[in-house]
Amino acid sequence: MKFAYADPPYFGCASRYDHPEAAKWDSLDAHRSLLRQLETCFPDGWALSCSVPSLPHLLPYFRIPYRICSWVKPFASFKPGVTLAYTWEPVVVVGGRKRQRTEPTCRDHLSEPIQLKKGLCGAKPPRFNQWILGLLNWQPGDALDDLFPGTGGMAEALALGIQDLGGPRPKVKPLAAVA
Repeated sequence: MKFAYADPPYFGCASRYDHPEAAKWDSLDAHRSLLRQLETCFPDGWALSCSVPSLPHLLPYFRIPYRICSWVKPFASFKPGVTLAYTWEPVVVVGGRKRQRTEPTCRDHLSEPIQLKKGLCGAKPPRFNQWILGLLNWQPGDALDDLFPGTGGMAEALALGIQDLGGPRPKVKPLAAVA
C-alpha cells in the first residue's frame, strides 16, 4: 500500500517558518491543492497535520470521508495574550489499511509533549511519527511519502517500524458482585 503524511506550514502561520516557500501556505488555495494531490496520488490513505484555528477553513475542502484525531500536548509553550492555550493539534486521517480484529487497536489520540530543540518550528516528537504509522496501519513493505520531511523524523520512524500504537490498554477489573 502507498500512504502519505503531510505536515505543511499551517494556514495563517507562514511567518513562523524560515523557508522561502512558507508564505504560499497562508493561501487556502495551496492547502486545497495539497488535498487534491493527497486524494489523487494516495488513494490507500494519508494523514494531514493542521492547527485548531485552520481546521474550520480546511474541512470544507475534504471530498472524501475523514477522521479527526488529536495530538494532545501535556507540555506546550504558552503564548503571550493567548488566554485559552492551544494544547492539541488535529490530525485528519483518510483511509488506511483496515485492521483485523486480531490486530492491536490504535487510539485516535496521542498524549505526547512537543519536540524541543530540533531547529524547526513544528517538529514532531518520535512517538508522534510512530502514531501516524499506527493510524494508517502502515506495515513493513508499504510505502509512505513524507511530503514535508522537515527534520527527518518520519524517515526515522519508518526505519524503526511501528513500535507503539499510542499507549497501553487500560486494565479493567471485573465488577464485584453486589450482595
